[in-house]
Amino acid sequence: MEIVWVANRNNPINDSSGTLIISEDGNLQLLDGQNMIYWSSNVSHQANSTSVAHLLDTGNLVLVSSATGMIIWQSFEHMTNSLLPQTRIIIDLTIDNGLYEDEKPILRSWKSASDPSNGRFRIGMIPFPITEFVTRDGDKTYWLSGPWNGSLFLGVPYMSQNAFEISFDHLEDTLEILYSVANVSLLEHFVLNYDGNVVLKYWDDDDRRWRISWQSVQSECDIYGKCGPFGRCNPKDSPICNCLNGFEPMNVDEWSKGNWTSGCVRRTPLQCSNTGRKADGFWKLKHMKAPHYITFGRAADEDDCRRRCLETCSCLAYAYPVGIGCMIWDETLLMDIQVFSGDGADLFIRLAYSELDESHETSNNKTIIAVVASIGAAVFVVFAYCLWSCMNGRYGKKSTNEETDIVESGIDQAEFKDLSLFKFKELEVATNNFSEINKLGQGGFGPVYKGQLENGQEIAVKRLSRASGQGLQEFMNEVLLISKLQHKNLVRLSGCCVERAEKLLVYEYMSNKSLDALLFDSHQQRQLDWKKRFNIINGICRGLLYLHRDSRLKIIHRDLKASNILLDEELNPKISDFGMARIFENKQDQANTLRVVGTYGYMSPEYAMEGRFSEKSDLFSLGVLLLEIVSGRKNSSFLNDESLSLLTCAWKLWNDNDMASMIDPTILDPCFEGEIMKCIQLGLLCVQEFPEDRPTISALVSMLDVNDLTDLPHPKRPGFIQRRASSTDEDPQSGQEHGSVKNLSLTVFSGR
Repeated sequence: MEIVWVANRNNPINDSSGTLIISEDGNLQLLDGQNMIYWSSNVSHQANSTSVAHLLDTGNLVLVSSATGMIIWQSFEHMTNSLLPQTRIIIDLTIDNGLYEDEKPILRSWKSASDPSNGRFRIGMIPFPITEFVTRDGDKTYWLSGPWNGSLFLGVPYMSQNAFEISFDHLEDTLEILYSVANVSLLEHFVLNYDGNVVLKYWDDDDRRWRISWQSVQSECDIYGKCGPFGRCNPKDSPICNCLNGFEPMNVDEWSKGNWTSGCVRRTPLQCSNTGRKADGFWKLKHMKAPHYITFGRAADEDDCRRRCLETCSCLAYAYPVGIGCMIWDETLLMDIQVFSGDGADLFIRLAYSELDESHETSNNKTIIAVVASIGAAVFVVFAYCLWSCMNGRYGKKSTNEETDIVESGIDQAEFKDLSLFKFKELEVATNNFSEINKLGQGGFGPVYKGQLENGQEIAVKRLSRASGQGLQEFMNEVLLISKLQHKNLVRLSGCCVERAEKLLVYEYMSNKSLDALLFDSHQQRQLDWKKRFNIINGICRGLLYLHRDSRLKIIHRDLKASNILLDEELNPKISDFGMARIFENKQDQANTLRVVGTYGYMSPEYAMEGRFSEKSDLFSLGVLLLEIVSGRKNSSFLNDESLSLLTCAWKLWNDNDMASMIDPTILDPCFEGEIMKCIQLGLLCVQEFPEDRPTISALVSMLDVNDLTDLPHPKRPGFIQRRASSTDEDPQSGQEHGSVKNLSLTVFSGR
């Protein structure tokens, strides 16, 4: 249960005898056991008029006049610590002190996790000069969202776009804020926690609990002014605070001890000149959180903005982000600068001419040093090689540590001749000792961690778990297969590590993780509009076509599913996890196994029941995947009245000529209806019960280009139509059937 609104938060009832009533004057009132009023909606009402209270599906508690049908009071106008979707906030801008967020805070935190009375923190809106949210801790600023550019706040690059609509009514002199979600069926809301952190929570229907998808304070750098004036905060640096170019610590002793609040001071005064050889210039910082104390500068374009800053002696910096235009800073300090890995704004810091020269000179010096170091390293390598050759000729060839580890692991080292070998210590450092913070996920093989090599390259490290059902056979299978396969829709193996009991695979890092992380997340799936989903479908099919027909090895994947489809930064799909894959001879059509491996819900009937696998068993898995991409639901969780699985539901809707009911509401678009219907039909063709009825992957790729649905064959009955789908997160040996329980929600009012 999640409490999102409390009526009498500062006036609790001391026992459980509270009663919620509508009084004779039409107000909503909360009484204790002695009929003392602890809280009232307290609105003026027509005499002898009755009212009715409703709790709307949006979470808004409203009081409606029976006479006029108009809402006379609503909880959305008296929020506590939570901001619910469809909330509309109107701020009066006629208040004369300029501190609008202090006069009418939008949210106020609880005092503690169990005490809903007013806490230390409040969040409000700064409307001028550029709109942004601010969180206050008492009288101090705790967090800033950065300026609003019309679709997002520049200081929160990782929060989903289009959650807010902000507009000014110049006639009424008001600012209106609307918080909404693209799909009203999605359950999410913002909460200002008692510790000052603003979090975005969403309901995970599969795990039946609330999860956090975003939070305002994700590192120390998000706390306002962490590095003081003219300090720059980067959570990836150590220490996290550094002075801007051209500045130095104000208090070196404090700075060395990790107290950066005093900030930095300029080394060389500005010349206040925009002409001549020694005019002031700008140092560009990319992907930054814009500092506080912004002034809106009217400029025709970015060059004009730059010129206006140079012409103003007090101008310290400027930026020209899309959607806002010219922003300049002409106060005495720059505060709350943070480095982002992407998005944000490009910030131009004004420096004296000599500082610009020094910066360039420093850069050149670094380049010279790097060149000299490279030459020295090359000479050393040549010398070391000659020495090794000499020693090797004298005493005979000796195994390296890596070779010894491979031999001791029982692996033929010839298999690794075309693959980079990493040392375990190297991967341990890259993943911060395999910390939970760096953990990307968990598969049948073992956990996967994000890492960064010394050269800055980001990697994904899959570490074989000793508790895993997979072992040396699956490890070698993946090494041998992926190292020989090259296709843009297959994940690339960078190398591996084998040191005695440790076996690790090193892949290219996929910034958007796996398809299931986005597709089955009720909050994240909004990133996947139909165009992106159709591109993912095309990419998966192209990758599978390569495996089945175009590569020099004919590969049957045997474990094709959403969690094994990785997405790069542009959401292009790459098939991964070849531990279960098998190589076929060119003329071989199918094979049998006594060891059925894979994932229930994606396995074809002939494979799950008889151990027969072929190209057509991969096509069955692909069909399930197509239907999941269109519906946005897991095969095992698509429960709809009599339907026990996605396949059952899809077949029923096909026969009822009601396929539109299956489509994820977030991708419904009349412009793409034909394309979406085609993918549903192709999915049903792939999951037909008998393998001979399913298309080949080459035929399926051709059918993706067909515009007329009448040219496509009609599907026959799917496999497992009467079976309950097991959790797709379990292997066949441990899978269990799951039933459906209709949940009844009962709300009980209890007084505080």
